[in-house]
Amino acid sequence: MQSYDELVREAALRIKEIMPWDLRGMIDSGNPVLLLDVREPSEFAVAHIPGSVNVPRGVLEQACEWDYEETLPRLAAREEVDIVVICRSGKRSLLAADRMREMGFERVFSLKLGVRGWNDFEQPVEDMAGKSIDVDEAEILLAPRVRADQKRPA
Repeated sequence: MQSYDELVREAALRIKEIMPWDLRGMIDSGNPVLLLDVREPSEFAVAHIPGSVNVPRGVLEQACEWDYEETLPRLAAREEVDIVVICRSGKRSLLAADRMREMGFERVFSLKLGVRGWNDFEQPVEDMAGKSIDVDEAEILLAPRVRADQKRPA
C-alpha cells in the first residue's frame, strides 16, 4: 500500500510542475491558459487565483467528459490550451494533473506550491465576490489547519 506522499512523489515523475513565476509568465504571454483549481468549493471561495475555475478533485474525471452534470465544456472539448492545475500547496494538483494525463490530456501542468506559493510570490488572490485579498490576510486564510487528533501519534 502506498502512502499519500508516495503517490504524490510518483505523480511528480510524470507531471511537469511549474513555479508561480512561470505561471505569471504564461498568463502575461497572452496565450490562452486554463487555471483549474481542484480544491473544495469552500476552499476556493475563501481565496483563489483570479480567473481560475473550480472543479473539485472529487468530480474531476466527470468534468473532463461530456454528458455529466459536472461537465466543464472547455475540458470535455479537449481544447488545445495549456491547463495549469492548482490546489493549496501543490500535492492534490499533482495527483489531479496525473489523472488528467491518464485521460489523454497532454498540455497539463501542476502549480508547484499551489495558491500558497502564488500568494508568497505576492500575486493576486481574491475571494468568491472577486474582492482582492491582502497578501498577509491570504497567508492566514491559506494556512494548514491540522488538529491535534489528526497528527501522527508519537
